[in-house]
Amino acid sequence: MLRLFACFVLLCLAASAEDYDLVIRNARIVDGSGNPWFKGDVAIKKDKIARVGRVEGRGKREIDAGGKLVTPGFIDMHSHSDISLLREGEAQGKIRQGVTTEILGESGSAAPRCPQPEPPASPSPSAAAGTPAAPASPPDPNPLRLDWTDFKGYFKRLKKDKVSVNVASFIGMGDVRHCVVGDDDRAPTPEEMEKMKAMVEQAMRDGAMGLSAGLIYEPNSFAKTEEIIELAKVAARYGGIYSVHMRSEGLRIKEAIDETIRIGRDAGLPVHIMHFKVSGKNSWGKIGEAIAQINAARAQGVEVHADQYPYIASSTGLTARLPDWANDGGTRKLLERLRDPEQREKVRAATAEGMARSGNDWKSAIVARMRTDANKKWEGKSIADIALALNKPEFDTVADLLIEEGGNIGMVYFAMNEDDVRLAMQQPWVSVGSDGSALNADPNSRLSSGKPHPRSYGTFTRVLGRYVREQNVITLENAVRKMTSLAAQQMGIHDRGLLKKDMKADVVILDENKVIDKATFENPHQYGEGIEYVIVNGKVVLEQGRHTGERPGVVIMGPGKK
Repeated sequence: MLRLFACFVLLCLAASAEDYDLVIRNARIVDGSGNPWFKGDVAIKKDKIARVGRVEGRGKREIDAGGKLVTPGFIDMHSHSDISLLREGEAQGKIRQGVTTEILGESGSAAPRCPQPEPPASPSPSAAAGTPAAPASPPDPNPLRLDWTDFKGYFKRLKKDKVSVNVASFIGMGDVRHCVVGDDDRAPTPEEMEKMKAMVEQAMRDGAMGLSAGLIYEPNSFAKTEEIIELAKVAARYGGIYSVHMRSEGLRIKEAIDETIRIGRDAGLPVHIMHFKVSGKNSWGKIGEAIAQINAARAQGVEVHADQYPYIASSTGLTARLPDWANDGGTRKLLERLRDPEQREKVRAATAEGMARSGNDWKSAIVARMRTDANKKWEGKSIADIALALNKPEFDTVADLLIEEGGNIGMVYFAMNEDDVRLAMQQPWVSVGSDGSALNADPNSRLSSGKPHPRSYGTFTRVLGRYVREQNVITLENAVRKMTSLAAQQMGIHDRGLLKKDMKADVVILDENKVIDKATFENPHQYGEGIEYVIVNGKVVLEQGRHTGERPGVVIMGPGKK
C-alpha cells in the first residue's frame, strides 16, 4: 500500500513539473488594465495565458523576471508593414520595442490589387531646368512576388511566409477607388459606386477590420463625404471600424473632425483618427479645441477615438505639400504639370499660399528617402539646404527632384509642438501607433535604407522612457494600458491586450529604468533599449534582447469573417 502511495506521489510530482509550457517568475505585473502593478508570476500553456498571480505548478521552461515589469504585448495601432513583413518576417524593429501585433492597411492596404499599368518610361529632362533625370537604382535582384489580388490571398501569403508579429488589416479606400475610378478627381458613377461597395464587402468577409482613408492623398482626397459614408456603411454592416487620416490636421482641423464625426454618426460605426495631432506653426495650441470637439461627440454617443506617435515631426511624401488639384490624374499627370512651365507656376503659387497659411517652410522639410542613386546624397538634408547647394529656388528644387525621382520622395516634416503632443497623450481615448514600418537596423538588410522617421524603431520605448520615466506626462500603468487593452478595445480584438487567464500569450518583459528609444532623425536605424523578452502566442521571439528567429504570428481576422 505504501509503495502504491509513493508511486502516486511521484506521478503527481512528475505531472506538476510540466503543468505549464512557460512560467515567468518574480515579476512586477502591469496587466494592461490601467490598475497599479502587483507582484506575481505569469504561466503560459500553448498559446494562452493559464494563470496570473501566484503560480504553484512548474513550467517546461521558467524565466526569472528578477522584479522587472511584465506587461501584455504592445499593439501598434498604425503600421505600414504590409509589404516589409513579407520581405523580412522577423519584424526586428517592431519586436525589439515590444510590439506583438500590428494593425495594417491604414490609408493604403495590401489588397485589393487591381491590374497594374505598364510602368512609365524614364522621366524626361526637366522642362524648367534642362537637366537630365538621374539614373534609377539597379533593379532588385530578388524582387518580391505580389501574387495576390484580395485579402484572402494576402492573408494566405502571410501565413505561408510566417511572421514574428500578429497582424490585422483595414481595407484602404484609396486602393478601392484607384481600382474602380482611377486617379481622376471626379465622383464615381452609380455603377462604379456599387463596384466599390462590393470590394469593401468582400474585404470585410475576408477578414478586414474595417475601412480606412487617407484624405490628404489622392485618390482618397477626391472622395466627397457622402461617398465615404456609403462605403463606411458597408463596413458597419459587418461590425467594422472607420479609420482616417483626416483632410486637415492644421488650420481646418475643426472641419476635418466634424466630417469624421459625421461619417461615424451617419454610417453607424466607430471612427478612429490616425496620428491625432495639430500640424503647422499657425495651428499650434488648437489641440485643446480638437479634444473638446471629440469629447462632445463622445458625450452624444458617437464612438470616436485616436492614436498618436510621440514625436514633433511627421513623415509622408513630398507631394503632400502640393495642392490636391496638382495630383489629379495621378503621378503621371503631376509630373507633366511640373514639366510644363505655365503649369509649374500655378503649382508654385498654390504651394506657396498653402505653406504661408500653415506657417510651414522648406527648412523644416527633411528628405528621408530617395529612389535614385544620384540623389541619395540628399537624404537627411532639408529642401532649403538642397536648394542652396544647387543654387535653385526652393520650389524648383522640389519640382525637379520630383521629376527625377518619378514623383516618389519620402520626407520628414517638423511641424508639431511638444506641448500639443503631451496634451494629446493624456487623453484616455488616445492609444499608441507608430505610423512606421517593420525595419531592420542591420546595414546589410534591404529594410535599412535611407533616413526614415525614427518612429519605426522607437515609438513604444520612447513613450515609456521619455514621457513616462523622464517627464511624468502619464503614469506607467496608463502608458501600458494605451499600448495594450485600449488598443485592443478600439480594434475590437477581444483575446489580447490583458494579462488574464485564457487571453492569448503575448507578453513583454522590460526594465523600466533602462527602457528608452535610441533612434534619431540623424541616425534612425537604431534599436531601443530595455526590452528584454517578447513572447508572441506563447513562443519566445526576443530573448535577453536577441531575436530567436521564431515566427509565431497569426492573422487576426476582423468581425466580418465567418
